[in-house]
Amino acid sequence: MDSIRIVGGEALKGTVKVSGSKNAALPILCSALLPQGESTFRNVPDLRDIGTTAKLLTHLGLEVEVAPPVVKVRSNGPANTEAPYDVVRQMRASVLVLGPLVARHGHARVSLPGGCAIGARPIDQHLKGLEAMGAKISLDHGYVDASVPSGRLRGADIRFDMVTVTGTENLMCAAVLAKGRTTLTNAAREPEVEELARVLNKMGASVEGAGTDTIVIEGKDALHPVDHAIIADRIEAGTFMVAAAATGGDALVDGVTLDQLTAVGQKLRQAGVHVEREGSGVRVAGKPPFVPTDVTTAPYPGFPTDMQAQFMTLMCLAEGRSVITEMIFENRFMHVSELVRMGASIDVDGRSATVTGPSELQGANVMATDLRASASLVVAGLVATGETNVLRVYHIDRGYEHIETKLAGLGATIERVKGDG
Repeated sequence: MDSIRIVGGEALKGTVKVSGSKNAALPILCSALLPQGESTFRNVPDLRDIGTTAKLLTHLGLEVEVAPPVVKVRSNGPANTEAPYDVVRQMRASVLVLGPLVARHGHARVSLPGGCAIGARPIDQHLKGLEAMGAKISLDHGYVDASVPSGRLRGADIRFDMVTVTGTENLMCAAVLAKGRTTLTNAAREPEVEELARVLNKMGASVEGAGTDTIVIEGKDALHPVDHAIIADRIEAGTFMVAAAATGGDALVDGVTLDQLTAVGQKLRQAGVHVEREGSGVRVAGKPPFVPTDVTTAPYPGFPTDMQAQFMTLMCLAEGRSVITEMIFENRFMHVSELVRMGASIDVDGRSATVTGPSELQGANVMATDLRASASLVVAGLVATGETNVLRVYHIDRGYEHIETKLAGLGATIERVKGDG
């Protein structure tokens, strides 16, 4: 396995282009199960998770041509409706094929995704919604078996017991081919949900209210393929914003709007970072030590859980005490022990981590435990004294496109090292 080697101390300067959104691309690629014919998706990032999704769709009988940033998906006939454990276990988002398969074919057998490194994420809200739409659900040897006795899902009023992004996306895809109207309340409001709605509407669906907590869908008899360019990745953008500030740099993060990063931008400004719109991107400049800033993660439009680890690294450079509270996942502080090994002062108590700074971070060999933890360790390596080696970078390859190349373009001393890691 590869590792990433970093020699810290360089201020990041210049312009970095943000790739397409992973969290938008995955449900959109799965939505290609809905129409007959060939859909073309542009601005798709070159990521491990994209490859896993392509493998799953191919197993389901689609023809997938991956040539990033373009992915073409052809659905030309009856699909295989079983998503096996060997594929689903590689990426929890594989569950996003459940809604489209049931809607289009009246049946799906999908392996339960189980937990992950950052905590269990059950799919009970997905299943309750499908049952409300007329699906018969059974659990059999680790698989969800969903079938529609009537042959077609029917519209229903569905209220989520908790905000769930993948649950909202799965039921949106199910409802677009259901008979009648479906209303989703307490729905996720993320920009990626809005982006999926745009794609579904381009396919001929009728989806209104995406981006609010109430989404109304009028089912259609059939949909048609699309050609669509996917929005920029706001989490990648936020990561580069934090990295530029933490290193005392000045960078233009190009291709993303502050509208999608309101909470991140507010917290960075509160910490003393200069953040402003510039052209087609966001200009970020910072200089340690920063102002200690408390953060509590929350569903969109709150502070994203996917930026918690990176912001914690920034707070290691703040002069005073900050409290980071994680309200989305129960086990998302695994990066803390690695930051402490680099010299950070962090105490964890349940869902809160108290960061006391400023710390003089020192280079070390550190182990990536999940996607965003990986990013936080890369940021730490950029500011640390000496050499840092981030091991198990297959985690970071799931969500960041050529991160070492992009950071090197901003002046970082960073390289990918092939071999064990």
